[in-house]
Amino acid sequence: MFIADFHIHSKYSRATSKEMDAASIAKWAKIKGVSMLGTGDFTHPLWLAQLKDKLEDIDKGVYSYEGVYFMLTTEVSNIYFKAGRTRKIHNIIFAPNFKIVDEINKLLGEYGALLSDGRPILNLECEKMAKMLFAIEPDILIIPAHAWTPHFSIFGSNSGFDSPEECFGGQTPKILSLETGLSSDPAMNWRWSKLDRFCLISNSDSHSPYRIGREANVFLDKINYKDLIQILKAKDRKRFLYTIEFFPEEGKYHWDGHRACQTRLSPEEAMRMRNKCPACGKNITVGVMHRLASLADRKKGFCLESSPSFKSVVPLAEIIGEAAGMSPDSLTVEREYLRLIKNVGSEFTILLDIPEDELKKKCPPTIAKGIISMRKGSVNVVPGYDGEYGKVKVFKEGEEKREKQFSFF
Repeated sequence: MFIADFHIHSKYSRATSKEMDAASIAKWAKIKGVSMLGTGDFTHPLWLAQLKDKLEDIDKGVYSYEGVYFMLTTEVSNIYFKAGRTRKIHNIIFAPNFKIVDEINKLLGEYGALLSDGRPILNLECEKMAKMLFAIEPDILIIPAHAWTPHFSIFGSNSGFDSPEECFGGQTPKILSLETGLSSDPAMNWRWSKLDRFCLISNSDSHSPYRIGREANVFLDKINYKDLIQILKAKDRKRFLYTIEFFPEEGKYHWDGHRACQTRLSPEEAMRMRNKCPACGKNITVGVMHRLASLADRKKGFCLESSPSFKSVVPLAEIIGEAAGMSPDSLTVEREYLRLIKNVGSEFTILLDIPEDELKKKCPPTIAKGIISMRKGSVNVVPGYDGEYGKVKVFKEGEEKREKQFSFF
């Protein structure tokens, strides 16, 4: 099993941890069980200089640092006016080598200040950008990021489009993949037949080391750049086994709502309220579920058999925190998390691979019980809305309280 997270950010991106440097990124990839990462932010001159210095070219578009594999990636923010609206679209760009990266940066530097942010803002239409990039190198990959996020995505309710073709025009056939984002999963995307030909991927969009791999892609074995292109083109289920997903309700834009008034609304409730906040009357943020349902042409539960599958997970620190009745960010939870990683295996090994009997032997009972519940999909979620993450519970009400005094050490 070969796990890849292609979308992360460096410390040069806004609102990103200063710990997102090469050493920390590689360290946490190993803790998580991620074999390959996207570099993120190759458009930023300072980060690019470090990548060129630290990464070793080993295999057809694959680089290595401290035992972790990398592909050259970046995210850009395309902001422009088209068809009567301001569009704000985030795209992930993959490049096969540093020579191509330099050519990409020379081109994109004409449309935005690359030094200003690891995810630069470009006054450049997506279709025009795609045409120019594919002219540099046909094997460049452009993948719309977190495709349903309300504010910055190809289908976002606030500034997106109603079809891939409206965004990428004549370049649409060369767009092979879409990133689902934290607030949607493949099953939700399968409801819209217009997306059937795209190979869906999932990534963390991590801004801090411990969030690396919170969503990821699982391949049968190691891949190089050409392999990835072929897999995405063919939607090769033999090599691309499944994606690792948040429970989409946990994403911070899954439902509709107005955070200032702490108003959370299901799509049905929002439609009854004509997308107005019942507390203050202002417009709500229309979330992913509502937006997707407005475009979908299939019923909930439809399975697209030609697509790689997926598994929904709850991060290990959240399970430990709930078992202990503490915040997942607490020092006690961090210590238990690192103890399990040291004694049992990587986070994904613990969450996905270890048989139940072995899990019960190697983990504290409550934590093992929580992981088993998660694997079965037996969770309760309060959906996220308008920038607020949802809350996932792997225990029934009161079930974890019997173990609050349990000593992990």
